[in-house]
Amino acid sequence: MTPWGPLLAGTVLLGVVACGPAVPADPPVCGDSKVPESRRPEVRSLWQCGPTLDFTPINSYQGELADIQDREDAVVLIDGRCTGTLIEASAGPVVVTAGHCVGLGDRALLVFNFEDEPDGDPLVTEGSVIEQALEPDYALIQLDVLPAVTPVLLTARTSEQLAIIQHPRGRPKVIAEGRFLDSCNHLVYYADLDTLVGSSGAGVLNRQGHLLGIHTDGDCDETGHGANRGWTAEEIVEASPYLQSADIVER
Repeated sequence: MTPWGPLLAGTVLLGVVACGPAVPADPPVCGDSKVPESRRPEVRSLWQCGPTLDFTPINSYQGELADIQDREDAVVLIDGRCTGTLIEASAGPVVVTAGHCVGLGDRALLVFNFEDEPDGDPLVTEGSVIEQALEPDYALIQLDVLPAVTPVLLTARTSEQLAIIQHPRGRPKVIAEGRFLDSCNHLVYYADLDTLVGSSGAGVLNRQGHLLGIHTDGDCDETGHGANRGWTAEEIVEASPYLQSADIVER
């Protein structure tokens, strides 16, 4: 070894120590025009992105996406095991959730304002599942009683930062934020955005607080690798007899 060898090796070692562990690179998600079998939506048990769960109780949130706080009243716990969002539609507001959460014709139990330090009147009501599919993975629920909240608008417009308001494991409402990765093959992908069982069906919201997609599944792990994903609002509207193209207010 030349005299420079040990010096160079030490320099590299110091650089690694000083910089700490490398941040996992964002995974490629849109390389193929067809969704590969390994990327097709499937129900999984955990979608935690990184070593910690970065959930914030909704009424303690003080992040950058201030407009999203105004949308949280429309988020609902469904049958104690999934999340949904009351959305605006030309034919009347409905709750949208994941299709693997309910069956067509089911009667679902919905709880609004289930959260720590609630800032509104809780509402427990029932609704009928009027549409349900697995590809795209979505369902629409027509409520027996509409809550006194403003429905969320649908959008096709992305933003660099996304958020999901959700009921992980059926617990009180929380919010998680993450990075938009890409949108292709009727799916929207996002990184470093934690979800768990019970988060299925929650709305993926852009910076304006409009619903870009429905969270359904993912590949995140506790090492920080992978990405979570959901079906886009555009694809859901295209598949739905109830929703109309005009229900997407931003493209």
